[in-house]
Amino acid sequence: MRVHSWKTTAVLAVAASLALVVGVASSQAATSTGGTRVDVGPGGSDLAKLPLTDRDLTDREKVNLAVVLRAYRVAEGNSLDVPAYVEGFTKDGVFNDMVAGRTYRGKAVGDVLTTMAGIYPDVHRDLRKITVDGDVVAVELSIQGTFTGTLPTPAGDLKGNGAKIDVPTADFWYLRNGKIEKFDCFVGFTAMYSQIGVTIDWEAAVGGR
Repeated sequence: MRVHSWKTTAVLAVAASLALVVGVASSQAATSTGGTRVDVGPGGSDLAKLPLTDRDLTDREKVNLAVVLRAYRVAEGNSLDVPAYVEGFTKDGVFNDMVAGRTYRGKAVGDVLTTMAGIYPDVHRDLRKITVDGDVVAVELSIQGTFTGTLPTPAGDLKGNGAKIDVPTADFWYLRNGKIEKFDCFVGFTAMYSQIGVTIDWEAAVGGR
Protein backbone atom coordinates (compact mmCIF):
# COMPACT_ATOMS: atom_id res chain seq x y z
CA MET A 1 0.00 0.00 0.00
CA ARG A 2 1.36 3.42 -0.93
CA VAL A 3 1.85 5.77 2.02
CA HIS A 4 1.68 9.53 1.51
CA SER A 5 3.37 12.25 3.54
CA TRP A 6 1.01 14.55 5.43
CA LYS A 7 1.37 17.90 7.09
CA THR A 8 1.26 18.09 10.86
CA THR A 9 -1.57 20.61 10.73
CA ALA A 10 -3.80 18.15 8.91
CA VAL A 11 -3.09 15.38 11.38
CA LEU A 12 -3.65 17.59 14.39
CA ALA A 13 -6.86 18.92 12.90
CA VAL A 14 -8.16 15.37 12.81
CA ALA A 15 -7.06 14.80 16.39
CA ALA A 16 -8.74 18.01 17.54
CA SER A 17 -11.97 17.20 15.75
CA LEU A 18 -12.24 13.63 17.04
CA ALA A 19 -15.16 12.84 19.30
CA LEU A 20 -12.72 10.62 21.24
CA VAL A 21 -12.15 12.34 24.56
CA VAL A 22 -10.85 10.11 27.33
CA GLY A 23 -12.86 10.22 30.54
CA VAL A 24 -15.61 12.45 29.11
CA ALA A 25 -19.04 11.01 28.37
CA SER A 26 -20.41 11.65 24.90
CA SER A 27 -23.76 11.44 23.21
CA GLN A 28 -22.14 9.46 20.42
CA ALA A 29 -21.48 5.72 20.44
CA ALA A 30 -18.85 4.71 23.00
CA THR A 31 -16.99 1.70 24.26
CA SER A 32 -16.00 0.99 27.86
CA THR A 33 -12.31 0.32 28.40
CA GLY A 34 -11.60 -0.74 31.94
CA GLY A 35 -13.90 1.83 33.55
CA THR A 36 -12.80 4.71 31.33
CA ARG A 37 -15.39 5.81 28.80
CA VAL A 38 -13.92 6.48 25.37
CA ASP A 39 -15.92 7.30 22.27
CA VAL A 40 -15.44 4.98 19.30
CA GLY A 41 -13.81 6.57 16.26
CA PRO A 42 -12.45 8.19 14.26
CA GLY A 43 -14.80 7.63 11.38
CA GLY A 44 -13.91 6.77 7.81
CA SER A 45 -13.66 10.39 6.70
CA ASP A 46 -11.24 11.15 9.55
CA LEU A 47 -9.11 8.10 8.83
CA ALA A 48 -8.73 9.24 5.22
CA LYS A 49 -6.87 12.33 6.46
CA LEU A 50 -4.25 10.34 8.38
CA PRO A 51 -0.99 8.81 7.07
CA LEU A 52 -2.10 5.32 8.06
CA THR A 53 -0.48 2.21 6.63
CA ASP A 54 -3.83 0.42 7.04
CA ARG A 55 -7.22 2.11 7.40
CA ASP A 56 -9.17 -1.08 8.15
CA LEU A 57 -9.10 -0.70 11.93
CA THR A 58 -11.15 -2.39 14.63
CA ASP A 59 -13.04 -0.24 17.14
CA ARG A 60 -10.37 -1.04 19.74
CA GLU A 61 -7.64 0.09 17.35
CA LYS A 62 -9.52 3.31 16.61
CA VAL A 63 -9.70 4.04 20.33
CA ASN A 64 -5.97 3.42 20.71
CA LEU A 65 -5.22 5.62 17.72
CA ALA A 66 -7.32 8.45 19.15
CA VAL A 67 -5.55 8.25 22.53
CA VAL A 68 -2.18 8.57 20.81
CA LEU A 69 -3.31 11.43 18.56
CA ARG A 70 -4.61 13.25 21.61
CA ALA A 71 -1.22 12.80 23.30
CA TYR A 72 0.48 14.41 20.31
CA ARG A 73 -2.01 17.27 20.24
CA VAL A 74 -1.54 18.24 23.91
CA ALA A 75 2.25 17.98 23.50
CA GLU A 76 2.37 20.71 20.84
CA GLY A 77 4.00 23.99 21.75
CA ASN A 78 0.89 25.99 20.81
CA SER A 79 -1.51 23.72 22.71
CA LEU A 80 0.68 22.38 25.53
CA ASP A 81 -1.37 20.67 28.25
CA VAL A 82 0.90 18.66 30.54
CA PRO A 83 -1.84 17.42 32.94
CA ALA A 84 -3.86 16.12 29.98
CA TYR A 85 -0.79 14.33 28.65
CA VAL A 86 -0.05 12.69 32.00
CA GLU A 87 -3.72 11.71 32.38
CA GLY A 88 -3.43 9.69 29.17
CA PHE A 89 -1.03 7.24 30.86
CA THR A 90 -1.89 4.40 33.23
CA LYS A 91 -0.94 4.94 36.87
CA ASP A 92 2.13 2.77 36.34
CA GLY A 93 2.76 4.07 32.82
CA VAL A 94 6.30 4.85 31.68
CA PHE A 95 7.99 7.06 29.10
CA ASN A 96 11.28 5.65 27.83
CA ASP A 97 13.71 8.00 26.10
CA MET A 98 15.46 5.11 24.38
CA VAL A 99 18.38 7.08 22.92
CA ALA A 100 19.20 9.10 26.03
CA GLY A 101 18.61 6.06 28.24
CA ARG A 102 16.16 7.76 30.58
CA THR A 103 12.87 6.48 32.01
CA TYR A 104 10.07 8.64 33.42
CA ARG A 105 7.15 7.39 35.51
CA GLY A 106 3.95 8.84 36.93
CA LYS A 107 3.69 12.61 36.78
CA ALA A 108 7.33 12.76 35.66
CA VAL A 109 6.26 11.74 32.13
CA GLY A 110 5.09 15.33 31.78
CA ASP A 111 8.61 16.62 32.48
CA VAL A 112 9.60 15.55 28.98
CA LEU A 113 7.08 17.98 27.50
CA THR A 114 8.09 20.95 29.63
CA THR A 115 11.78 20.31 28.93
CA MET A 116 11.24 20.14 25.17
CA ALA A 117 9.00 23.22 25.18
CA GLY A 118 11.61 25.05 27.23
CA ILE A 119 14.14 24.46 24.45
CA TYR A 120 11.79 24.75 21.44
CA PRO A 121 8.72 26.77 22.51
CA ASP A 122 7.02 26.22 19.13
CA VAL A 123 7.75 22.47 19.09
CA HIS A 124 5.50 20.31 16.96
CA ARG A 125 5.52 16.83 15.48
CA ASP A 126 5.08 16.12 11.79
CA LEU A 127 3.53 12.65 11.71
CA ARG A 128 4.69 10.87 8.55
CA LYS A 129 3.47 7.29 8.93
CA ILE A 130 1.15 5.62 11.47
CA THR A 131 0.72 1.88 11.96
CA VAL A 132 -1.89 0.52 14.35
CA ASP A 133 -1.65 -3.13 15.36
CA GLY A 134 -3.95 -4.05 18.21
CA ASP A 135 -2.70 -2.29 21.34
CA VAL A 136 0.47 -0.99 19.66
CA VAL A 137 0.69 2.26 17.68
CA ALA A 138 3.95 2.91 15.81
CA VAL A 139 4.64 6.37 14.39
CA GLU A 140 7.35 7.66 12.08
CA LEU A 141 7.62 11.42 12.57
CA SER A 142 9.83 14.48 12.63
CA ILE A 143 10.20 16.77 15.63
CA GLN A 144 10.31 20.35 14.43
CA GLY A 145 10.73 23.71 16.10
CA THR A 146 12.89 26.78 16.66
CA PHE A 147 15.72 26.90 19.18
CA THR A 148 14.76 30.04 21.06
CA GLY A 149 14.74 28.60 24.57
CA THR A 150 17.50 27.21 26.76
CA LEU A 151 19.18 23.81 26.51
CA PRO A 152 20.62 22.51 29.79
CA THR A 153 24.01 20.80 29.24
CA PRO A 154 26.70 19.34 31.52
CA ALA A 155 28.79 22.42 30.69
CA GLY A 156 26.01 24.88 31.53
CA ASP A 157 22.92 26.32 29.84
CA LEU A 158 23.08 26.88 26.09
CA LYS A 159 20.99 29.85 24.97
CA GLY A 160 18.84 29.58 21.85
CA ASN A 161 20.16 30.89 18.55
CA GLY A 162 17.00 30.73 16.43
CA ALA A 163 18.09 27.59 14.56
CA LYS A 164 15.37 25.42 13.06
CA ILE A 165 15.24 21.69 13.77
CA ASP A 166 13.74 18.83 11.77
CA VAL A 167 14.67 15.68 13.67
CA PRO A 168 13.85 12.12 12.56
CA THR A 169 12.03 10.24 15.31
CA ALA A 170 10.28 6.92 15.85
CA ASP A 171 7.62 6.45 18.54
CA PHE A 172 6.13 3.19 19.82
CA TRP A 173 3.03 3.43 22.01
CA TYR A 174 1.76 0.43 23.99
CA LEU A 175 -1.76 0.77 25.32
CA ARG A 176 -3.94 -1.04 27.86
CA ASN A 177 -7.65 -0.40 28.33
CA GLY A 178 -7.58 2.93 26.53
CA LYS A 179 -4.52 4.25 28.39
CA ILE A 180 -0.83 4.48 27.54
CA GLU A 181 1.08 1.81 29.44
CA LYS A 182 4.46 2.37 27.81
CA PHE A 183 5.87 4.89 25.36
CA ASP A 184 9.25 4.17 23.76
CA CYS A 185 10.66 7.20 21.96
CA PHE A 186 13.70 7.13 19.65
CA VAL A 187 14.88 10.69 18.89
CA GLY A 188 17.75 11.48 16.50
CA PHE A 189 19.68 13.56 19.03
CA THR A 190 22.81 13.65 16.87
CA ALA A 191 20.84 15.33 14.09
CA MET A 192 19.13 17.66 16.58
CA TYR A 193 22.39 18.88 18.11
CA SER A 194 24.00 19.32 14.71
CA GLN A 195 21.07 21.44 13.53
CA ILE A 196 21.41 23.83 16.47
CA GLY A 197 25.17 24.14 15.98
CA VAL A 198 26.43 21.69 18.60
CA THR A 199 29.15 19.37 17.29
CA ILE A 200 30.94 16.45 18.89
CA ASP A 201 34.58 17.24 19.61
CA TRP A 202 36.20 13.97 18.54
CA GLU A 203 39.72 15.44 18.73
CA ALA A 204 39.27 16.36 22.38
CA ALA A 205 37.74 12.95 23.05
CA VAL A 206 40.63 11.10 21.44
CA GLY A 207 43.20 13.38 23.04
CA GLY A 208 41.67 12.84 26.45
CA ARG A 209 42.41 9.12 26.44
